[in-house]
Amino acid sequence: ADLVVVTDDNPRDEDPVAIRARILAGAGQAQRRPDGELIEIGDRRAAIEYAVAWARRGDVVVIAGKGHEKGQTAGGQTRPFDDRDELTRALQALGTRP
Repeated sequence: ADLVVVTDDNPRDEDPVAIRARILAGAGQAQRRPDGELIEIGDRRAAIEYAVAWARRGDVVVIAGKGHEKGQTAGGQTRPFDDRDELTRALQALGTRP
């Protein structure tokens, strides 16, 4: 991949910073492209916005982890969150039709 953005999924009662640190450590070791970019953006909405803004015509943006889920659970609370809606918002903010 040219770009990998590590973000929060559903950390539930675990420390999201620690989860991302473990993912980043493993991804850094497995990274096959020395010119690929690996970044951390804890806020999932901001991560989706960043990836969409970074992409260019012909690129593929994969948003993995939550799938059909309509909420994000952290610290014992679930708040409304849908990757599909966030992707649509990010595309519209750039003037792109989803």
